[in-house]
Amino acid sequence: MFNRSRRNLATWFTLTMGSILIMFAAGVYYWEVIDKLEELDRLLYKKTSLMAANVKSEMHNGQRQLNLEYVPFLGSMVQPLLDSQLVYASWYNEQKQLVQFFGTIPSDRLLISGGFDTIKTDSKVWLRQVTLPVYQNGLLIGYLQAAMPMTTTESALAEFRMVLAISAPITLAVIALTGWWLGGLAMQPIRHSYDHLQRFTADASHELRSPLTAIISNAQYGFLSKSTDLEMQRQRFQKIFEIAKSMSILVNNLLFLARYQGKLPTESLQVIDLNNLLVQITDDYATQPDAQHLGLVCKLPNNNITVLGDADLLRQIIINLLNNACKYTPNGGQVKLQLFTQSHWAVIQVIDNGIGIPEADLPYIFERFYRVDKKRSRQTGGFGLGLAIAQQIVQSHGGKITIKSIFKEGTTLQIYLPLK
Repeated sequence: MFNRSRRNLATWFTLTMGSILIMFAAGVYYWEVIDKLEELDRLLYKKTSLMAANVKSEMHNGQRQLNLEYVPFLGSMVQPLLDSQLVYASWYNEQKQLVQFFGTIPSDRLLISGGFDTIKTDSKVWLRQVTLPVYQNGLLIGYLQAAMPMTTTESALAEFRMVLAISAPITLAVIALTGWWLGGLAMQPIRHSYDHLQRFTADASHELRSPLTAIISNAQYGFLSKSTDLEMQRQRFQKIFEIAKSMSILVNNLLFLARYQGKLPTESLQVIDLNNLLVQITDDYATQPDAQHLGLVCKLPNNNITVLGDADLLRQIIINLLNNACKYTPNGGQVKLQLFTQSHWAVIQVIDNGIGIPEADLPYIFERFYRVDKKRSRQTGGFGLGLAIAQQIVQSHGGKITIKSIFKEGTTLQIYLPLK
């Protein structure tokens, strides 16, 4: 599935970038053609202007007489320009009638008024032709028409086309490889999310399958049993109730994780005095059975520390962390709840000197359903969701949670919340 998606991404990327490349190459070639034609036109115009400058028109006996003897190619009193490349040149009078010409025999009458044209001769040679109206003292005295072959321009454009024909496929191949590589990069987070979702679904199904099987077994036994022992039936219903209660906790935890994605809405936040919150939690938790066998210490600063947040959610994560600390700290141990500020953060620490966590497990400790000791966690009723929930709540407040632990020496969990 992922390889097919990667191929599709690479294909669409190549088609898109290839289309842009082809349009860009076509645009560049078009401007190159325009540039070459303008260059040729400037050269042709320069030559015809030089010829036109030698045309003399004078008045004799009240009549205007035209003298073309000193016009290159047309007159006999001047040598033709060397390397002029002109194929033909023609002079038409002001009535557009042919007067004199050089090269191929032109039409007797000028059929166009002026400007540049591209024409094709009978010998399949392309020519660039210019028809230039010639004025003297503001009076039109005739038209000069000349043409040059486009062989040099065609050769230059052919070389440019060859460069494009070679470079475009190579660039397209580079684009295809880049698209394949970018497709792989784009698929990595999707693959990670898919793997994470698949693992989460498998873990949730696994956690629900065992209690469901136990409920079905107890229910079937109740249906099939003909025993009249009410105490036994009560114990069986009690078992079903406990399993269903455990499933309810698991489902609620899963719903919580699904519900609190992203930051909390601003309207649900309130100013919370963390000193008061931690004092209340410590007082309440000190009476719990888990805290009876160890020393629970709360260390608070003299000044009040306030944050913006949801008091119930913050209470829940601190109690979760205290539960873990007390469960995994042996009798006579100590659990410390500490509050202080660091830069623009409020820091809550839950420190215990319990059994600790192996270093190899620390990178996965906040993953859902991850348990260091699965057998022990099942005995204590945990699903491996407590730290995942704590991390999600802290992140929804714009904070972060970290853990440090040394196996058999103790664990320190730190919650960072932005100060108000």
